[in-house]
Amino acid sequence: MTAINAPQDKYNAVWIIFFILGLGTLLPWNFFMTATMYFTSRLKDPAIEGSANLTANATVVEADTRNVLESKFNNVMTLCAMVPLLIFTCLNSFIHQRIPQNCRIAGSLSVILLVFLLTAVLVKVDMSPLPFFCLTMIKIICINSFGAVLQGSLFGLAGMLPASYTAPIMSGQGLAGTFAAFSMICALASGSALQDSAFGYFITACVVVFLAILSYFALPRMDFFQYYLESNGSRPAEMFLICCVVVYSESSQGSLGLYYNTYFACLSLLFDLILSAFLPSCIWVMALSVCFVFTITIGTFPAVTVDVRSTVADGGAWDKYFIPVSCFLLFNVMDWAGRSLTAVCMWPGKNSIILPVMVGLRVVFVPLFMLCNVQPRNYLPVPFAHDAWYILFMIFFSFSNGYLASLCMCFGPKKVAQHEAETAGAIMAFFLSLGLALGAALSFVFRIII
Repeated sequence: MTAINAPQDKYNAVWIIFFILGLGTLLPWNFFMTATMYFTSRLKDPAIEGSANLTANATVVEADTRNVLESKFNNVMTLCAMVPLLIFTCLNSFIHQRIPQNCRIAGSLSVILLVFLLTAVLVKVDMSPLPFFCLTMIKIICINSFGAVLQGSLFGLAGMLPASYTAPIMSGQGLAGTFAAFSMICALASGSALQDSAFGYFITACVVVFLAILSYFALPRMDFFQYYLESNGSRPAEMFLICCVVVYSESSQGSLGLYYNTYFACLSLLFDLILSAFLPSCIWVMALSVCFVFTITIGTFPAVTVDVRSTVADGGAWDKYFIPVSCFLLFNVMDWAGRSLTAVCMWPGKNSIILPVMVGLRVVFVPLFMLCNVQPRNYLPVPFAHDAWYILFMIFFSFSNGYLASLCMCFGPKKVAQHEAETAGAIMAFFLSLGLALGAALSFVFRIII
C-alpha cells in the first residue's frame, strides 16, 4: 500500500476535525485565564464587596481592599497551570505506551468537559471564598494535567498523517486564546449580570469541547484517516516523538498556548539533555533565549497585566471591556501576528548576536507594566497612567513574544548537525518549559514589588 493509492480527504473533513481538536486542547486553559474577572468577584469578602471600587480609574494609590485569596488568585492560578502541565507532559511519554489512544484522547476530553460543566453549574451555587478558591485551583490542575495528555496524544495521532495535518492542530490552538477572549467580550456585551454572563461563557466552552469529542469519534469513519492509521500502525511511538520535536519548524501559526506543544518531547529525551555536552555551545544560546522569553512573558502576563485599570473610562462601558480587549484579546492577536511573520521573515539570522540581544531587551517590559496603572499598589509611582501606554506596551510585548520565541524554536535544531536535531529539539522544549515554570514563580515577586 503506497501513498499513491491513498484516498482523498473529502471536503477536507479530516483537516477540519484536527482543527476542532486543536481548538479543544487549549481552549480550557484560555477560558479559565480569561475569566479572572468572574473568579476574583467570587472571592471578595461579603462585608466589602458592595463598597469596593470596581472602576479603579484613578491614578492615585488605592487602598488594597482585597483579601489574600483575591490578591493572589492570578499568581496561584498560573502556578497551578504550569506545574501540572510540565509534570504530565513528562509522564506523557510513558503514558502513551500503556494507555490506549482512544482512552487518552476521548477520556481527556471527557474529563475536561465534566470540569467545565461543573464550573458552569457552580456559577449558580453560592460558596464561601475559600472553598471556591480551592475548588477552582483543583479544576485548573485537572484541565492542564489532562490537557497535557490530550495534546501529546493528538500530535502523535497527527504524526501518522501527512505532515500538513499538523498545521490544522496548530491553527486551531492558535484560535483558542482569541476565541476565549472574544467569547468573554460577547458575554459581557450581553448586558447580563457578571455571573449570568459567566454561565453563558462556560456553557460556550462546554459546547466546543463536546463538539471536539464528536469530531474525534467521527475520525475512524474517514477513509483517508483509516488508510494512514493502518499504514503507520506499527510505529505510533516513533511518530509521537518526531512530530513533537519538529512541530515548531513545520508551522508558523499559533498563540501563547501553542508553545506548550513543544513540551511533549521533553522527558523521552531528557537523558539526551544530560549527555548533550557534545553539542555545539551555540545551541545553549537559543535554549536560554527561549527560556528567557517565556520567563518574562509568564512573569507579567496575566499576573501583572490583568490588574491594570483604565484611567479614561470614567465609569463608562470601556471600564468593563478594558482588560478583555486590551489584555487578553490584544495579546493573542499580536502574538499570533508575531508567529505568523516568521513564515515570511526570519530576521535576525540564526548566527546573529542581535537575536539574543533582542530577547534580553524584553526585560524592559517588566518595569514598564509595573509602572502602568496597576491597582492596588503600595510602592511604585504611576508614570504611564494613560490607557494608550498600556496598549502600546502590550502590542510590542505580545508581538515580540510570538516572533522571538518562534525564531528561537526554529533556529535551535538548525544550529546542530542533522543527526543531532532531535536531541536539540528536546533541549529547546525543556528550556521552554523551564521558562514557563520560572515565569510562574517570578509572577509572585513582580506583583509584590508593585
